Amino acid sequence: MTELFADMPADVPMRLHERLAAAAEREGILDIAYRTVDTPVGSLLLAATPTGLLRVVYPTAGHDAALSVLAEKVSPRILHAPARLDAVARQLDEYFAGRRRSFDVPLDLRLASGFRRTVLAHLTDIGYGRTESYAQVAAAAGSPRAVRAVGTACATNPVPVVVPCHRVVRSDGSSGGYAGGPGAKQALLTLEAA
Repeated sequence: MTELFADMPADVPMRLHERLAAAAEREGILDIAYRTVDTPVGSLLLAATPTGLLRVVYPTAGHDAALSVLAEKVSPRILHAPARLDAVARQLDEYFAGRRRSFDVPLDLRLASGFRRTVLAHLTDIGYGRTESYAQVAAAAGSPRAVRAVGTACATNPVPVVVPCHRVVRSDGSSGGYAGGPGAKQALLTLEAA
């Protein structure tokens, strides 16, 4: 395949890919578009359906593995098509620059259901720079004794950062676990405290 592009200018394969992505979007056959964005907490994989943002994946989870799971659970029609995710990427840039306190992008939360989805809905109510304990979130979600289930909902949040599970901490104030690792969680909390 490399020989096929050997005599072409370097940007031709990229332009061909962009045309393919645009055509797939136009024809409605692009089920999942993805791209990566560099952030202070690592390179984040963003994936979206026509409905909205479906996944935000930290490098620790493995971008290729996440795309494989999406191909199995949602659709194999996945393509690197950054344009669909431009608004999310822009808002993430603004967030990390300290100019955005909440996200205003459509979400596709089909990867969360039941109590986990109820928890995710509450997380967006935890304001920028604030935290709540796992117990407080459990009570707000209507199941005060479901503290561990809140932890699981946060750990499996398909769209971390955008749906701020990093704002959930232990009752003693310590940070607790996080999909991006403890350093990423602390970085996000420090950013919001500034």
